Amino acid sequence: MLKPAGIIPAMITPFDESQNLNESALRQLVRRFIDANVHGLFCLGTNGEFFTLTMEEKLRVAEIVIEEAQGRLPIYVGSGCVGTKETVQLAVRLEQMGADALSIITPYFLTFTQQELIGHFRSVAEATALPIILYNIPARTGNSLLPRTVMELSKVPNIVGIKDSSGNFDNILQVLELCEPDFAVLAGTDSLILPTLMAGGHGAIAATANVFPEVVSSIYDLWMQGKPEEAELSQRKLRALRSAFSLGTLPSVLKEVMNMIGLPAGEPRLPVQSLTSSAKGELRIMMDRYMGEGVIK
Repeated sequence: MLKPAGIIPAMITPFDESQNLNESALRQLVRRFIDANVHGLFCLGTNGEFFTLTMEEKLRVAEIVIEEAQGRLPIYVGSGCVGTKETVQLAVRLEQMGADALSIITPYFLTFTQQELIGHFRSVAEATALPIILYNIPARTGNSLLPRTVMELSKVPNIVGIKDSSGNFDNILQVLELCEPDFAVLAGTDSLILPTLMAGGHGAIAATANVFPEVVSSIYDLWMQGKPEEAELSQRKLRALRSAFSLGTLPSVLKEVMNMIGLPAGEPRLPVQSLTSSAKGELRIMMDRYMGEGVIK
């Protein structure tokens, strides 16, 4: 079964002027990631605006990414929905389409007990043979997978890892301590990629890799080569972009930066609006600095 590891970009979903899926742009982004030697692709996550997509749109995004990748790297697809039944239905369809693994976000809107969350994930795992990555992002969902809950779920044969986007490094440390070494712990907060690797984690599902995938991938590659100082230098290069995310509602900053460097991200889907002119000015200063330092060419 797939062992998740490395740097896996958390792909944006590009839209055209009418806020429809830009299929040619999506194919272009997949090819760019492959050329950058990332270790997998993750579509239909938070930065992919899964919450604004219809079921048909989700399936089409997954179909394009799988088709364009042509088996050259693992494709992780977000299939979490608010209800267990819908999540199972999507998971089954994605397995039939050829996804390599699924990322399942916690249910959202209501606050669920840990036992309810365990039941949800077990039901999905029983419905598919695909490897499953738990997705913990409590700031967005209002539900947190506690470390002991993760430990319990890690005993399910096809639940193989977790993307922890809690931003709480202690949470990552506890999961690493409680779970078996082959259970993949992936940072979902880009500022914690190297600390997670140093603690025994396996990599990251990273939003900043949309902008400079080579830089983000080098954090993992350099760490694996026994070059922690060089890996730290790469980690530091993410700071300015990470800090800039506060200039707008997710993923408006990420898409604007990509548009600035000629990548066809388009605008975020409403109700998220594009950035103000002052925010764009701040981003331009940041991007000029990145270009001057050779981080972005």
